[in-house]
Amino acid sequence: MPPLSALVFLGLAALTLGSAGIVAFSRNIIHAALALLGTFLGIAGLYVTLSADFIAAAQVLVYVGGTLTLILFAVMLTSRIEDMKVSNPRGGLAVAFVLVTAVLLVLGRVATRTPWPAESRPAMPSTAKLGHAFLGEYLFPFELGSIILLAAMIGAVVLARRAVRRSWERE
Repeated sequence: MPPLSALVFLGLAALTLGSAGIVAFSRNIIHAALALLGTFLGIAGLYVTLSADFIAAAQVLVYVGGTLTLILFAVMLTSRIEDMKVSNPRGGLAVAFVLVTAVLLVLGRVATRTPWPAESRPAMPSTAKLGHAFLGEYLFPFELGSIILLAAMIGAVVLARRAVRRSWERE
């Protein structure tokens, strides 16, 4: 029986690739957006197995928390999106299948012919060093970036409020 880490990796890889396939081939945009959640979470899980816990947390916060939420709001707030005609029919599906098969064959050949190192290193968290760096030598750039992001957010709220007021005045 394979070790637990291999089973976890295979499960996360299956989740990521299966969800990505649903995103690529789903005709329903809601199903595709929700499958994107599975893809992002699978990738975050793969980062955890690589002891890259900060990157995994950033993946969840930025992509799942921000980008996917933005996509879902855009889809939900778009009226009658289900009634739209598909603008990109599946005309080039045969060519895409041939290209994907060729790329997968090349990747498989490279993966099987490469002498991968088999040494095992102990898992070490990466967040402690990063936290010390952010609160040490990179404190000023870190705080400057947060102030710039805060100013951009305030500017977006002001512009959105102006647009809402103008639309209310027209009615």
